[in-house]
Amino acid sequence: MLEALVSESSVTEEQLRRERDSLRRELEQLRAAARGSAPQPSSVGPDQMVIDLTDPNRPRFTLQELRDVLQERNQLKAQLLVVQEELQCYKSGIISQKRDQTEELEKVASGSSAGTSKNSEEKTIIKRLFSFKHGK
Repeated sequence: MLEALVSESSVTEEQLRRERDSLRRELEQLRAAARGSAPQPSSVGPDQMVIDLTDPNRPRFTLQELRDVLQERNQLKAQLLVVQEELQCYKSGIISQKRDQTEELEKVASGSSAGTSKNSEEKTIIKRLFSFKHGK
């Protein structure tokens, strides 16, 4: 009985050695294949970044592209604010009153001649009346 256990353990030990040797050979082959296909880390410069293409969270744009997009967004926001302010002025009537006054000054400066039609005189009188009524 003791001899059977000893022989069985030696057989098991031999099988384990063969399996270990085959795994070592496989590991060496994999390492050699990895060395041959993968680029050396020393080839990457200090200003370059290593990106894993299978990573779903990898960067999709360069920093310069992101800066350009952010700068353009900020410019568009500034333009939007200017347009919104102008719209508020139109709604409150400030700009239309200024334009009416500007048109009136242009007519006076151009020296309206006697040939001016009665219709345009009525319009200026009406504009004056409304500007007077609105407190201007």
